[in-house]
Amino acid sequence: MSANRDFFNALRFMTIFPVPSSETATTPDWLSRCAKYFPAVGICVGLVSAVVLLLAGSIWSPVIAALLAVAASIIVTGALHEDGLADTADSFGGGWSVEKRLAIMKDSRIGAYGALALLFGVALRVTSLAGMPLWTGAAALIAAHAAARITPALVMNALPYAGDTAAMKVSYADAPVSTNDIWFALLVVGCALVPLASISITSAISGLLLGALLAAALALWARRLIDGYTGDVLGAIEQMFEIGFLLGVAAIIR
Repeated sequence: MSANRDFFNALRFMTIFPVPSSETATTPDWLSRCAKYFPAVGICVGLVSAVVLLLAGSIWSPVIAALLAVAASIIVTGALHEDGLADTADSFGGGWSVEKRLAIMKDSRIGAYGALALLFGVALRVTSLAGMPLWTGAAALIAAHAAARITPALVMNALPYAGDTAAMKVSYADAPVSTNDIWFALLVVGCALVPLASISITSAISGLLLGALLAAALALWARRLIDGYTGDVLGAIEQMFEIGFLLGVAAIIR
């Protein structure tokens, strides 16, 4: 029952899917306890996006199908990660001190850096998908969404929280994700990679390498600029991995 509650907490946090309420979502360490299910939630999001890609691809051009698939994932997640990407881009691009950068992240308004980050992020995902065969693109979406969502758990263990926990909208404690939970999340990611690897194992490896490179680069940048991570930074890192993964797959598949 505890596992079910943690999965539903992860699903509630990362998507707009209606799930039963849970008292454990108010405990300070709820996020670290449900982090192992982030890749499983990613599979759910990837499946929705993949189905949209396949259905739209049978009717419209590859570009339209890819755009609708990416739009579906944004809708399902409530633009959670895109919001983090925009806020992080505005913060890192426009702030000149740690305090100023953190203040910009809290500002709900979007600036030029955030708008450009969203534009290029969506454009790169859409064009990468459009260059793949339909079924390869569907498999890549499932793998990308699952693998990208393990990055927040890894960053939460590698960096300290840099924001103000008292100002957060949800209960939070800067608690590490356990080693067993990390291994469980990696196992889920491995399962999500199977369909793509059966089509092209080289493309799966290429996607993982480029995605990890971009995600790690942003994590290191965050450590230098704000001495850690925030929720927005975690969302941005997820986006960087997702973008890098699709670009890596497209580089081999084309």
